[in-house]
Parts: sequence; structure tokens; C-alpha cells
Amino acid sequence: MNPVLSQFSVPLTSVHKVEADGVEVFYRAAGDPSAPVVLLLHGFPTSSFMFRELIPRLADQFRVIAPDLPGFGFTEVPENRKYTYSFDALARTTEAFTEALGLNRYAIYVFDYGAPTGFRLAMAHPERVSAIVSQNGNAYEEGLGDAWAPIRKYWTEPTAENREVIGKNILTLEGTRWQYTHGVANPESVAPESYTLDAALLERKGNKEIQLDLFLDYASNVKLYPKFQEYFRKSKPPLLAIWGKNDPFFIPAGAEAYRKDLPNAKVQFLDTGHFATETHVVEIAAAIREFLETAGAGRPGNKGVAR
Repeated sequence: MNPVLSQFSVPLTSVHKVEADGVEVFYRAAGDPSAPVVLLLHGFPTSSFMFRELIPRLADQFRVIAPDLPGFGFTEVPENRKYTYSFDALARTTEAFTEALGLNRYAIYVFDYGAPTGFRLAMAHPERVSAIVSQNGNAYEEGLGDAWAPIRKYWTEPTAENREVIGKNILTLEGTRWQYTHGVANPESVAPESYTLDAALLERKGNKEIQLDLFLDYASNVKLYPKFQEYFRKSKPPLLAIWGKNDPFFIPAGAEAYRKDLPNAKVQFLDTGHFATETHVVEIAAAIREFLETAGAGRPGNKGVAR
């Protein structure tokens, strides 16, 4: 390759589909197949698209893989699969996805819904997880902000009326845009294709009912918080909590709480909102690279390197 071109080359991100758990899982991938693996797990209401700027910033050193969870992005669930949309199911499909790709060791980056999905995966296979990066991915009661109030009401009273309130206030273009821009110093700096794509995919036939089912099932994650915390104490995974400190859903106390069970956890706050990769991807990528190298999960040949 021309040395001038190689100096400015950016790792290519490719898109793929693979059958796992009876689901056609769409995923983005980049990097050397023999490099340490970083598995990126997105949250609501987005998809692997949220990692479009992060993937190439990691792929020179890592094999980066980002699936779309069932119900999100471009993953397709056949109607005859009779899929039950719950966090247990998302975790089972993600586990099947990692096995379909032959991933037996990886660091995980968890965000929002990706956290309870990834933590279930880690509890099931602690030996596979080399490190955890939690970007506004919660595992503690104190991390739940006031924005959860209407959803908490839905948990305790799952009536048609409360379900409708959630749908009308959250599952809209305006509701999605607010999630992306709240707490951001310059809301106009957030790329509009991010929340516009999410909102368009929410409008697909039947998708809002899927999302309302997952909102209701989120209560199962809160019940599992003690189990997640037990996993942290027992397995002691290296952990970086990097947090948009203005997030109305997962507040800074949730990041600090990791230190209760993992005293060596690294905690870093960014002056932004929930979708921190939209405004601070450069800082997040740099923090991940440094953290994984320190954790021994970043350089081939190190003991415990993710493969």
C-alpha cells in the first residue's frame, strides 16, 4: 500500500447477517479477525448504528463486533419464531450470536439496554469476559433517574392506559430526539440521522408493541441488580464506567456505585447526555483503548487477551 495512503487509512466497517437462536442477526464488524474482541451492545431505541464513529476508532487494535438486538435496527425475527421480547430472550440470542461467530473471549461495551443484556451474558459465562466498559449502562438502584417515573408506574400498574401514556410520550420522533439532545451543551451538534433513523424504525408494524413489552420487562433487570453485583464481586472483571453525567435516565450515582463491588473500577464523567458517543466519541475511544491495555485485554500475546 502507498505509505501516504496507509497513514490516513481508516479500518473498513462491514455489515453482515448470521442466523442465531432462530433470528437473522444483523451486525457490523471491523478489525483483524485475530485481534482481541470488543463486543458492542447498544441500547434503546437505537442499534449498532450508534457505534458508527466508535468502531473505526478501535478497529486498528481490536476486532470490533456490534450486533443489532432483536426488535432493533436491521435484525430480523421471523414471525414463525414466536419470539418473546424480554431481556432474558435478548441475552439468549446474544449468547447464540457470540457462539455462531466463535467468540469465546471478549471485552464488552454495554450501553442502556445493552447493560442488562451483557451482564446476563457475563453471569452465564464469566470466563469469556475479559473486561467491561459501561457507558451509561446501569446495575444499581441509585443509578435510576427521575425520568424513569412513568415507566415505574407502568411496572406497578401495567394497565392499557399507562401503556398508552408511555407509547405517546416516548415512542415518538420528539421523544427520541429528546433522549439524544437532553443534557448536550449544543443540541444542534447531534447528527439528526441518529434519532431520525431510530424513530423511523420504531414506526415499523408491531415495533412499538415490542418496545412497550421491553419497557415492562425492564423491571426484571432491577430485580437482578443484586445478582449482577454478586457477579462483579465474585468474578472481579476490570471495569470502566464512562458516563454522560447529564443523563436523565441513568444518573452519575450509578457510575459511582460500581466501586462498591469493584473498588478498582475506573469512573469517568463526560459533560454530555445519554448518548455520549454522539458528542464525545473521541474521548470515549481514547479511554477504552487505555483501559483495555491496562486491563490486559488490549494487546495480543498478553495473558487473558480477548480473542
